Amino acid sequence: MKRKIRTPYFEIGTKNYIYGDKVLEYAKAADAAAEKYDIDVLFICPAVEIRNVVQNTKNLIVLAPYMDTLRPGRGMADVLPEALKAAGAVGVVVNHCEKPMSLPQIKATIDRANEIDFLVFACADTVAEAKAIAQLHPDIINPEPTELIGGSGGGVSDMSYVKEVMQAIREIDPNILVEQAAGITNGKQVYDFIMAGSEAAGAASGIMNAEDPIAMIDEMIAAVRQAADDLEKMKK
Repeated sequence: MKRKIRTPYFEIGTKNYIYGDKVLEYAKAADAAAEKYDIDVLFICPAVEIRNVVQNTKNLIVLAPYMDTLRPGRGMADVLPEALKAAGAVGVVVNHCEKPMSLPQIKATIDRANEIDFLVFACADTVAEAKAIAQLHPDIINPEPTELIGGSGGGVSDMSYVKEVMQAIREIDPNILVEQAAGITNGKQVYDFIMAGSEAAGAASGIMNAEDPIAMIDEMIAAVRQAADDLEKMKK
């Protein structure tokens, strides 16, 4: 069975901003905050770091940043899905703008991930792309305009885009979790996106390039907790 995710959740992507011991340091900080605030935290790190992170944390939901669709056997240098699972990953990212895929590649990867009960975290740029990917039924879609990714100074996604893309995805498959992550640099943005209806928020450069990344991890996960509490109050 696939790993279940409680919402709202938070997602951290290290990309290749850090490596080695620094990845584990940040992972442990995220692990501690996940426990402190009782929030599910997805942690996406390079494949070579997955086993070390999984073995030294207890609360994180660890995803691989990419995988190929081959099966055990030949395939020098390809990323084998079963090897990622053996390392402790429970899911995979598809179609990030820094590792884009064609629609047939996305479908093949989603199908392969489903074979091994991997969560699929799919990225999309435009509303049209998000709608196309939604028809392939990944577990999560992270719609983020490419120009806002990587701390380029373009700010965060416009709220009209956020609401339009969330509605479009949910009309196709209401079971898909929708996350907002592009350009997020502080806890208030995390809070605002979740209060606007997103099931989650996430950050990569907003944490990795922060003046104090460890403090920023805590701030952002605390913001998810605050949003969760406020949403619960609104239901009463």
